[in-house]
Amino acid sequence: MPTSALLPASGTRIKLAQLPPLSLYIHLPWCVRKCPYCDFNSHELKAPPLPSPLPAGEGGLSVETEHAYIDALIADLEQALPLVWGRRIQTVFFGGGTPSLFSAAGIDAILAAVRARLPLHTDAEITLEANPGTFEAEKFRAFRDAGINRLSIGIQSFNPRHLKALGRIHDERQAHHAIDIAHAYFDNFNIDLMYALPGQTIAEAEDDIARALAAQTTHLSFYHLTIEPNTVFAKFPPQIPDEDAAATIHEHVEARLVAAGYVHYETSAYARPGRESRHNLNYWGFGDYLGIGAGAHSKISFADRITREARTRSPGEYMQRVTTGAHVIDRKDVPVAELPFEFAMNALRLADGFAIAMFTERTGVQIVAATKALREAETKGLITRDHLRIRPTERGRNFLNDLLQLFLED
Repeated sequence: MPTSALLPASGTRIKLAQLPPLSLYIHLPWCVRKCPYCDFNSHELKAPPLPSPLPAGEGGLSVETEHAYIDALIADLEQALPLVWGRRIQTVFFGGGTPSLFSAAGIDAILAAVRARLPLHTDAEITLEANPGTFEAEKFRAFRDAGINRLSIGIQSFNPRHLKALGRIHDERQAHHAIDIAHAYFDNFNIDLMYALPGQTIAEAEDDIARALAAQTTHLSFYHLTIEPNTVFAKFPPQIPDEDAAATIHEHVEARLVAAGYVHYETSAYARPGRESRHNLNYWGFGDYLGIGAGAHSKISFADRITREARTRSPGEYMQRVTTGAHVIDRKDVPVAELPFEFAMNALRLADGFAIAMFTERTGVQIVAATKALREAETKGLITRDHLRIRPTERGRNFLNDLLQLFLED
C-alpha cells in the first residue's frame, strides 16, 4: 500500500483525538551587543529601537521603549486568544535577545497580563534567559517575586580568551557573580556553554565543565559552535576545531557530566534527574507553543489541522503593526505529508525517543506512514524500536542529520 493511502485525504486536514500541552514563548529582542555567531532575532541597543532617540533606562533599554513593547506584547496576546481558548499554559519562556535587560516591574507586568488572559498551571515552569553583566541581586530577587522560577544563564565559556573570541560582553568574574545571584534566589537554573570554539583544546572545554559542575547548576546546555549564515562569523570565519576534534571534546565532556550524575536526555542538554527543561521537552515532544513578540513563531494544533505562524522580526515594525493585527506575516497549515518529518525532527533529539502512541496522538498520522524511514534507520543502526517505543541509538544521536534525512526523503 503506498504511503499516501495511509495519510488523511486532505492535504492539511487530520483528526486529533486530543490537543497536546501548550507552552507560551515571549520574545524580548534587545541585547547590549550582537554576538558574531548569533543568528537569533536580537537587536543591539546602540541603535534606537523606536524612530526617535529616547533616554537610556535600565540596562540601556529606555523606559518608554520597554513600556511600548510590553503594550505590544499584550495586544499580540489578546489577538491570539481565539487560537487557544480554554487551554492551560504549562510553561512560559522569556527568550531573546537578553530578557534580563527588562526591568523586574516590566516582567511582572507581562506575567500579570498573561495570568489575566489565560489559565496558567499552578506549577508552571517560568524561565527567563539572562546574561552575565545584567545581574544585580535586588533585580533578580524581584524577578523571583514576579513569578520567574528558573533562569537560563548564557555564559558560553569561563575562559577569557574564548569569551573575547565569541564577542561576549562579560568576563569570568561576572560569570561567577551571576551564578552566585542565581543560587541566592533560584533553586533551578541552566548554564549555557559552547564547545568547538576557536582554538579550544579538550583541557579548556573540560575546565569549562568543571566550573559549571562546581556551580552546581541543575541543568546544562552544551552547544556545538556552528557558523550560521548572515552572521559576522559567516563573513569572517574563525578557525574552529574540525569535526573529529569537536567529537572528541564532546565525548570527554559527556563522560564527565554523566559520571557527575547528569542525564544526557537531549542532543545538547544535560540535567539532574527531575530537572529537565519542561518547556523544551514540550517542544521536542511536538507539543504546542504560542509565540508572542518580534520574530516569534507559534505551532498550534486544532482538531483537524496543525498551524504555524511567524511574526515580523523588526521590533519597531512589530510594535507598529500589532495595533492593526498585521504583525503576523506568515500563517500556514502544515501539510500532512510533512508531519512525520516534523515530529521526528523534534522527538528524535531525545535520548529516550518517543512512544509510538504519541506519534499518532500528536500528528494525527498513523506510524505506518513512516515505515520506510524507520526500516532504513533501523537497518543503518540509527534507531532501535519495539512495539511501544522508538529510540535513537548512540550512532543515531551522533548522526542526527543523517537520521532525519531519511524522514525528509520519505
